[in-house]
Amino acid sequence: MNLKGATIWFTGLPSSGKSTIAREVYQRLHDGGCAVELLDGAEVRESLSRGLGFSREDREENVRRIGFVAKLLSRNGVIAICAAVSPFRSTREEVRGNTANFVEVYVECPVEVAEARDTDGMYARARRGELPDFTGVTGPYEAPLAPEVHINSATESLDQGAWKVIRTLEILGIVSRAGSEGADQGEDSLRKRLAGLGYI
Repeated sequence: MNLKGATIWFTGLPSSGKSTIAREVYQRLHDGGCAVELLDGAEVRESLSRGLGFSREDREENVRRIGFVAKLLSRNGVIAICAAVSPFRSTREEVRGNTANFVEVYVECPVEVAEARDTDGMYARARRGELPDFTGVTGPYEAPLAPEVHINSATESLDQGAWKVIRTLEILGIVSRAGSEGADQGEDSLRKRLAGLGYI
């Protein structure tokens, strides 16, 4: 179960695996009795951010809207899991500054791997000039400088990525520990990262 609310913010290139890992983390926390909600960037654009385009201003507004909902959820004891490209570092930091217990998860993935995974053909359309300012092709992506969790989805499995996130939440005291499998495989590196960020 969760001990307090938090915002878990997944960021990375389109088709990097953010939403897949976020859904897995959501399911594991939900199954463990946590109060948890999933805010997926693509779904939010169809509702809360309908009408916004893909200019820098609209992208930043989309992130702010997701962040506002996450803030409301987390301050009421819910773990809000957000998965959005959110390409601009300053906007993510703005959300962090407005939100208690913010945990940034950077899902790193080489562009060529993300493009190979893209079943919707967005990268191909961007390369043909049909999608201007597409992140990873003609639009910038500013990677986090010091994320609480760093996952390389090209080399780490879904299980490894989800474990990293949940174990980090356990170490930070956001969720109670439930005997996570693999706790002896990589926990030291998680603790060193959090210590370097001043958490422990």
